[in-house]
Amino acid sequence: MDSLIAAAARALSTGDALGALKLVALRDDPPALALRGIAMAQLGEHPRARDLLRRAARGFGAHEELARARCVVAEAEVALAMRDLGGSLRPLLAAAATLESRADRANALQARLIAARRLLLLGRLDKASAALASLAALEMRGLPPSLAAMAELTAAELALRSLHTDAAQAALTRAQQAAGQARVPALLAEVAEARAALDRPAARRLRAGTEEALRLADVAALLGSGALVLDACRRGLRAGETWLPLASRPVLFSLARALAEAWPGDVDREALIAMAFNTRRPDETHRARLRVEIGRLRALAAALLRIVATPRGFQLRPLAHEVVVLAPPIDGEQASLVALLSDGAAWSTSALALALGASQRTVQRALAELEGEGRVRAIGRARARRWLSPPLAGFTTILLLPAALSLE
Repeated sequence: MDSLIAAAARALSTGDALGALKLVALRDDPPALALRGIAMAQLGEHPRARDLLRRAARGFGAHEELARARCVVAEAEVALAMRDLGGSLRPLLAAAATLESRADRANALQARLIAARRLLLLGRLDKASAALASLAALEMRGLPPSLAAMAELTAAELALRSLHTDAAQAALTRAQQAAGQARVPALLAEVAEARAALDRPAARRLRAGTEEALRLADVAALLGSGALVLDACRRGLRAGETWLPLASRPVLFSLARALAEAWPGDVDREALIAMAFNTRRPDETHRARLRVEIGRLRALAAALLRIVATPRGFQLRPLAHEVVVLAPPIDGEQASLVALLSDGAAWSTSALALALGASQRTVQRALAELEGEGRVRAIGRARARRWLSPPLAGFTTILLLPAALSLE
């Protein structure tokens, strides 16, 4: 490695992208192309960065397997920043195996961290947890502080999205210490933003006609209190360790929410019909369907509650001591979509569809509605089109993200 390449690499390790570019901007050999690509990525020029990294990988010969593996890892991190979440993880994991076999522990850990962060973005928390558990078995001492900080930030994000607030706080403390040693301003800012999420309102508790803002720690305490919780963030019912998902049963969820919000009172039949079936002129067919759907809800939630008929409608009677409705910080059918876009990154429609588990056509319709309301904007055209939304200040959107709670 010549002196200019070594100096540029040191500059990049401290976040000095411009300083690195001054040293290698006019060079087109593979090592210089790779460093230029990383520098462009740090400056936010992700398409250009990916092109440079691909050119660098092609430029390294067959005997330079280690250098090519490093390019694959860098390109994967650029793809993550671009929210390009399609494709397979196999090339990245193969590169990680190559790096481990060549004793490049730092870059091997980086590769596996990228894989775990990708799984987190897609809401696959179980797989992300398994990926981080495999990292925990590796020796972390002796790694660069910036990499240690990213590892702790990833662990903190998983803990936050699983509502393990104590574990998240501990991981963030370690991340702050490592980021302080690295002295990278962007990393320190990321840790500060993650810490702020713990103190912002994350949901609303609706009970007896009142509304109360809850932080993540309050939500975790509520879910562990034994009360019957109608979770409108994840669309389900929970009491203690029992979790009943209703996301795929929208009519049953609407009925359960109406009954939970009215508890300990009852709900008029016409009101239930209007809410569940979206009609204001009910007839006998709607009343018959209401009885059928109430019967289905009774059978499905028998371990959690009872539903009894009253002269005017129906009443929920929980087996727990009380009923609480946990509502998201923002309402609307597109709440999860807005939460994903509020991270400040530019998302493609395909990446949003992957993260939400929906079709691209469904996501496109939702984006068109949000764009008409001025809540999102598009940049680029055709396949290069990306979607942005201003950050949602004042509260955290953790509970709106896909698969935010592991309640199975």
